[in-house]
Amino acid sequence: MDAESIAEGRERWAKRYASAAKREADFTTLSGLETEPAYGPPEGVADPRMARIGWPGEFPFTRGLYPTGYRGRPWTIRQFAGFGNAEQTNARYKMLLKAGGGGLSVAFDMPTLMGRDSDEPASLGEVGHCGVAIDSTADMDRLFDGIDLGGVTTSMTISGPAIPIFCMYLAAAERQGVDISTLDGTLQTDIHKEYIAQKEWLFPPEPHLRLIGDLMEYCSHNIPRYKPLSVSGYHIREAGSTAAQELAFTLADGFSYVELGLSRGLDVDRFAPGLSFFFDAHIDFFEEIAKFRAARRIWARWLRDVYGAKTDRAQWLRFHTQTAGVSLTAQQPYNNVVRTAVEALAAIMGGTNSLHTNALDETLALPTDQSAEIALRTQSVLRDETGVLNVADPLGGSWYVEALTDKIEAEAEKLFLQILALGGEAGTDPAAVATDAMRTDAAARSADGAARHEIGPVTSGILQGIEDGWFNAEIAEAAFTYQQQLEDGTKHIVGVTELHDTVTPDLEILRISGDIEREQNAVLGRRRAGRDNAAVDRALAAIVTAAKGSTNLIEPILEAARAEATLGEICGALREEWGEYRETTGL
Repeated sequence: MDAESIAEGRERWAKRYASAAKREADFTTLSGLETEPAYGPPEGVADPRMARIGWPGEFPFTRGLYPTGYRGRPWTIRQFAGFGNAEQTNARYKMLLKAGGGGLSVAFDMPTLMGRDSDEPASLGEVGHCGVAIDSTADMDRLFDGIDLGGVTTSMTISGPAIPIFCMYLAAAERQGVDISTLDGTLQTDIHKEYIAQKEWLFPPEPHLRLIGDLMEYCSHNIPRYKPLSVSGYHIREAGSTAAQELAFTLADGFSYVELGLSRGLDVDRFAPGLSFFFDAHIDFFEEIAKFRAARRIWARWLRDVYGAKTDRAQWLRFHTQTAGVSLTAQQPYNNVVRTAVEALAAIMGGTNSLHTNALDETLALPTDQSAEIALRTQSVLRDETGVLNVADPLGGSWYVEALTDKIEAEAEKLFLQILALGGEAGTDPAAVATDAMRTDAAARSADGAARHEIGPVTSGILQGIEDGWFNAEIAEAAFTYQQQLEDGTKHIVGVTELHDTVTPDLEILRISGDIEREQNAVLGRRRAGRDNAAVDRALAAIVTAAKGSTNLIEPILEAARAEATLGEICGALREEWGEYRETTGL
């Protein structure tokens, strides 16, 4: 880009910065040196990279979504928490909010994640162990007791049974007297990544996509601030993928959900701002920063050029970050505090919108109050003591970071081509291939017998890749390669592959008593006995009727939640209608 164009860009950014809201704060260094809100090439100097780098708050948003960076608003501290029963988790939430947390993020136990009630045989021994047990709306009432759902943003990390859990959340908000149209938060709902990585699905892909489409429609029309989808790369990376695979598979999943919204007749400029993302911040500091910057750039370009988004908000990639659980070690666990701080700083340098920092003991058990506080304070130290809020995209223009951003983007583009090819589309420019395919009727595109889905070309490739086990195989190969590098000494993990001696004693960890499961089951039994079972039966029958047709399923499921139908009952009714999914490994 020539010097004149760079100067024009700088002037545009300066005008937006001057008119934007900013916090009252000291934006000097620790020694009192003044800092600029953003930096670029010296005046009068050309830089060909600037067309791809841009300025903060300007397409392609490589440098962030806002001209002010964190001077306008810091990232949201959103600590993921949930264990035992609703009362215990409620107490942890209140502790986190009092200690500086800016939003809640709900972790559910395995029975809940699999759409099972706590007293089902398959739930034995798992209740409350990796998150909170939620069986019906009454548990949601207890979970958020004393917490105004109209005044706090809540993220819920659940995909398979996400819609019934969401409806219980709505019913709990109604019982608090909250106008549900004002709710703000995020539901994960990302079923593609379950088939690709985490394996917490209930049904085959088609019914899950129907539920997600119903949710997108419902939120677009009734709860405009609520984000019905958080497209998750975190679990893909935790399964062993590379950074480029995490980026490509996650953004492809996002493109598929855009295609789903368009197939429902929704306006992309209206529903796309309701999509958010969830990424892993791993231990390679610069690679992670480059990944986040490339993610914004790719998403903006595809939303504009392939899917027709016209507004900045529809082109924005908003993302939450969690530090890498897979990087934590049981050996020398206090090293995990350092790892988490480095990973959190990478997320911040990459412009994350919200952040969870893992606790030092999470590789062994759920966090204790003390380790949770250390994780929370890690963010506070980074925010308040390091000066990272002063400058937007402080590493922008770094020769290394910009080259790495370009390289990761190029690797992702290669993977997009492979995904499109799985769905029967060929070419050399993935965005152009997808654009041409979107303009062609799905039936016409399938004339050659290729497996093309009516929702769209990226969706076709993802569903075929799931069916073939392609994603499983790609991630397994990446994980195997990394393990080989650890074993041959090419890569290192301190305390595991080197520097084994330590004076650190064993940690005291949080243990979940078996009494939790017994008490939860007893409460659930009393709840079933005390409710209007005829109303529950009518509500479940209405869900099945809707599932057989094309009626939006959110209202029938919400009615069941209001009647205290259990999660297992709602999901069980849908399982009987839609069946269960069995995967192909591809290995």
